[in-house]
Amino acid sequence: MAGAVSRALLSVTGLAAVIAGWALIHALSGPLVLPRPDEAARELLRLIANGDAERAMSVTLFHSLAGWSVGCAIGLALALLGGLWGPAGLALRPVANGLLGLPPVAWLVLAALWFGANGFDAGFTVAVVVAPVVFVAAIHGLDRRDPRLDEMAAGFCAPPWQRFTDILAPQIFTHFLPAAATALGMALKVCVMSEVMASGTGIGGQLAAARSNLDLVAAMAWILLVVALALILDLALIEPFRRLFQLAPARSGPEPC
Repeated sequence: MAGAVSRALLSVTGLAAVIAGWALIHALSGPLVLPRPDEAARELLRLIANGDAERAMSVTLFHSLAGWSVGCAIGLALALLGGLWGPAGLALRPVANGLLGLPPVAWLVLAALWFGANGFDAGFTVAVVVAPVVFVAAIHGLDRRDPRLDEMAAGFCAPPWQRFTDILAPQIFTHFLPAAATALGMALKVCVMSEVMASGTGIGGQLAAARSNLDLVAAMAWILLVVALALILDLALIEPFRRLFQLAPARSGPEPC
């Protein structure tokens, strides 16, 4: 309990330091560079009160979470295929490494040409950016798995499903979860970028409108909303799995053959 409180206090301290730095930059450079933090906070509260934040947030969340979920599923499935079947792994690794080097803006341009400004381009771009990140992390976990555990499971005649849940999955998820958490933040960034450049909907569309109106306070308010969403999504979607794999009790193995 004390450890959890200490971690929470340190997290709050880090956020407070960022806000203090923001206030210092405003004091040194003036409102043309950054507004005061309380001005942006008040603007965000106003956007929440009039419903603009909820409407934009629902669109961005749908695009980013749909793309993230599809990308994670594809990346994990391909990693299992490549990690358990050598020829597939050899074929998929250079493709994934090449896609990792491709900047998201290239996918944004292609998605806009393929799908137009209908909103689907944001989810597609998120999925194709997330999938190689997850694939590389998950297949790295498969490469580093301990073969002695597989030999032990074979010696105890463990069924295939138990081998997967008790031996293979924990070794994969040790690498998969950090990648999924990183990809979740990337999903929000790529989605907002896509909305700014192409679809004009969601939080990105509101940021583009603030840019057109030279409204720095509104722009910072929308940025605060994106940061808050990233923190909330990590706590809601990733943290439960971290705790599951950290606190899960050891299971008793099957009897020897």
